[in-house]
Parts: sequence; C-alpha cells; structure tokens
Amino acid sequence: MKHIILYSILIQIIILSDILSQTIFEPLNRDIYSYLSRISQRGIIDLDDQIKPLSRKYISMKLSALKDDNSRLTPIEKDELEFYLQEYGFELSFDNTDYKPSGDANFFKDDYGRYNFFAYGDSLFKININPILGYKKGSNDSKSQSHFWNGLQFHGYLTDNLGFSFDFRDNSEKGDNADRIKLFSDATGIIRSRSVDNSFEYSEVRTSISYDWNWGFISAGKEFYEWGYGKSGNIVHSTKSPSYPYIRLDIYPVSWLRFNYIHGWLASGVVDSSILYQTNWRSNDREQYRSKFIASHTLILTPINGLDLSFGESIVYSDRLEISYLMPLMFFRLADHYLSRTNNNAGANSQFFFGVSSRNHIPRTHLYGSLLIDEIVLSELFNPKRERNQIAFSFGASVTDLPVNNLTFTVEYSKTYPFVYTHYIPTQTYESNNYTLGHWIGHNADLVYGSVQYRIIRGLKTEIWLRAVRKGGEGSVDDQYTIPSRQFLFGLRKDYTDFGFNISYEIFHDLFVKAEYASYKSKSEQNDGSFIEFRRKEFYFTFNFGF
Repeated sequence: MKHIILYSILIQIIILSDILSQTIFEPLNRDIYSYLSRISQRGIIDLDDQIKPLSRKYISMKLSALKDDNSRLTPIEKDELEFYLQEYGFELSFDNTDYKPSGDANFFKDDYGRYNFFAYGDSLFKININPILGYKKGSNDSKSQSHFWNGLQFHGYLTDNLGFSFDFRDNSEKGDNADRIKLFSDATGIIRSRSVDNSFEYSEVRTSISYDWNWGFISAGKEFYEWGYGKSGNIVHSTKSPSYPYIRLDIYPVSWLRFNYIHGWLASGVVDSSILYQTNWRSNDREQYRSKFIASHTLILTPINGLDLSFGESIVYSDRLEISYLMPLMFFRLADHYLSRTNNNAGANSQFFFGVSSRNHIPRTHLYGSLLIDEIVLSELFNPKRERNQIAFSFGASVTDLPVNNLTFTVEYSKTYPFVYTHYIPTQTYESNNYTLGHWIGHNADLVYGSVQYRIIRGLKTEIWLRAVRKGGEGSVDDQYTIPSRQFLFGLRKDYTDFGFNISYEIFHDLFVKAEYASYKSKSEQNDGSFIEFRRKEFYFTFNFGF
C-alpha cells in the first residue's frame, strides 16, 4: 500500500507542475499512422513512432507542418491531408486561432466539418462522442460466419490540464469455424464472457487520462502499447494480448533524445491457492489470481535526421508491487539481483531489446529492425556445445511511390528462437491473459511476409499480402534449460502459407466498407515424418461505423 501511495504522490507532483496542454492517444488501427509513415519515409517530415500509440496532439503538429508546406504531396495525399485536418480540429485549435471552437453544441457535424454524433468545444471543455457499430459477414471453409459489435467512444479535453478518452466494444461472433481463442493469429486475443454452441461473446475497453507539458507527458489508463515496427507482428511488444492497465511517462528534452517508461498490471491467470476461501453459495471456493506486473523503459537517440537508435529493458515480476520497478531510471536487472539475492527461484524475468529505423537514407525507403534478448550467455556465445541463447529478431523494408505514386511495397522477416518469451515460473512468462506480449508466432518459429498496397482515391485502398510461417514444437520446461539449447524448429513442425487481398473505403470519417479474401494452407508433421495438409478459404464483407 505504501508503494501505491508513493507513486500517487509522484503523479500529483507532475499534475501540479506547469502543464501547457494535453495528451490523448490515437488508437493503433487508425490509417493516420500509415499516412504519416509513408510521408516521413520520403523525407517530408520527421516522425517519432518507435513507440505507439502517438498522441493526437503530436499527430496534429505533423499535419499542421504539412498544411504549411504541401508542395511535395501527391494529389491523393493532399485530399487525405484535408480529411485529417477535419479529424484533428480540436487539437489544432490549441496552437492555431483559425481552428478556434465555436462554443456551440453540434449534432452530426462539428465545427471543422467532421461527422460526429455529438461534438462540443469552447476554451474550457471539448468533447467528441460517437457510437460504434459494425457487422461482418462471410464464410470460413464454406461455413457461414458473422461478427457483430457495438459500443461507444468519446475523447476530450478539460481546460489546459486534462485529456481523457474512453472506448468500449461488445462483440458477438457466430459460426462453426469461428476462432474462439485467437491464439495463433495476428488478431488481438480475447477474454470470452459467454460461449454457447457455435457462438461466443467478448468485450474490450480502453481508457486513459493524460497530462502534457512542453517536454513530456504522463498518462494512466488501460491501453495498447506497441514497440517497434512490423505489419506482420512485433518482436518486442505487440497488440497480441488484450490491453492492460499501465502508467506511461514520456520525456523529450531535446530533438535528438527521447525517453519512455511504462509500468503495467498484467493478468497472470494463475490462481493463488494460499488464499482460497469458501463462499456462501453452493460450497464454491473464492479464487484470487496471482499479481503480475511489467516495467519497461526505452532510450531513443536520433544522431541524424531519419535515423533512430533505440535501447530498452523490461522486466516481468509477480506477487507484490516493488518500488524498485516504479523508478523509471532504475537498472531493472540489477534491481532483480538485489531483491532476489541472485536466487533464480526468487527472481524475475528480464529482457533487453534494441531497435533501428532508417527513413529516406535510401530514397522513399524505410528500413527497420528489432532484437530482443530474453536470455544470453556471452561467455558461451560462440561455443555450440554450451550455448543457451533465447533471442528474437525481425527486420523489414518499405518502399513507397515506386514505380508509381501511392504504391507501397513491404517485406519483413521475423525469427524467434526456442523458449524466448517463456519462463519456468508461470507468473513470470512474457504474457498477459495467456497471450504473448511479443510476436504472435510465439517461440521456435519464423515468418516471411510481403504486401503491396495501392491507394486509389482518398479513403479507397487495396492490398495484396503473402505470408509463410514455420513453427516448431513447444517443448517442456526441461527442454528450456537444456545445454546446449534445443535446435531451432525442434519437435514436430507445422508450416503455414497464407495469401489474400482486400479493398476498403472510408466513405467519411469512421464509416467503412470492406471486402476481403484469404486462402490458408497448413502442413502438420507426423511422428513418421510425413505431413498432413489442410486448406481453407475465407471471404468477408464488413460495414461499420467506428474504426
């Protein structure tokens, strides 16, 4: 309890400091991210998106810079810019009197021409409120499948001190072949609330409250957090697991240096048997799960324009909140040695990670890569008889506007060695709600991905993609600590080859129609060395309001 009080005091100190504006995070599936990324890899703007989500205020600053100098944008990009300037009118109003809100309550369209169910803005209070409604219908392996979702989202600002956001979605899926766990896929994991016959339901809520000053911000909420780049998944920290509560601190004192820190409350899924007690109904026991946490910090350096070098560390620990991991500048691994007295059975699970991003050093190209070190023995690094290295890495490239404008090619490769992300203590795996925090392929696997995207007009785009995955066996705890390490792709292997295409159109803000097709082939190795092959095809049509 005293640790929570201390940290609350820290938050209050920052709140009472000289705050200049506010921060609201933009959801990660917004197309604004790919828009700014494409433009930055042509050298038109600098973009700090190693860690996402970005704030709407930061995005509006980049749009404002493009508005002042749009001579190098394509005609479609100029149309998209006008579209996004409507989207971020509230944020633009902080620094631009041309976007000053009227002080009127607006239904269906705000002061900036953006369609909203309700919008209000004055010098004290600003808010946008919109419903969420979507329906997806199609077939999976010739079986009918549907997905219906609804909810509510709003975001806003109170004076110059407070930014807030809320997003709730209730989902219902139905179909004999519907994916009920979404474990081995790039879809975000779910927590099912109800499952009957061939249908199931689940919900997701995201919310945050944030403060921003001229050299940083702090935020508390339940949000997604993404580290690094990758259309096919992220090695270090991804959106595979459901969102979890965290406190986030970002500091950027100069243009060439940024610092990020988070402390999160994960869901262990491990019952604490020491505190079971009986309820008064049907002799059931009351269950409580073991506490599980993550702390992570990252330093990002920009030695020259367009080149970002990132260095970070994280630690997953359990059972009780530790003040050492609430210190943003603490060396977590040494703090673990102090707390555990170097007793591995009493310690936590730490990781180191590194990233590099190069934009427009090769014209119109973004090169990027990430490396995660879960465990490595440097003294035995080149000794094949003694090494036990558990690492993961990924690298990729994106080229845009070649050979024609509005065309983007992306290729990526990711590899996870055996037992990266795992741990012999169940409460200290690199997971939340039993979904990995890293790449969705898990350990002992690799992936090759390629895609081609073409934007036809503002809001209308089409994409073709191809993906190949090799996945080895899961192994056991004993295998994890075998010396030397088990070979990559040990065990019975599974191979996956997928391709597909989609076309989507954002008719106006947050109103989408989409059609998509995908073909999947998998081969599972048997004990006799033979493979069993399985194929399926999917086709869906989606109509939704709310991204």
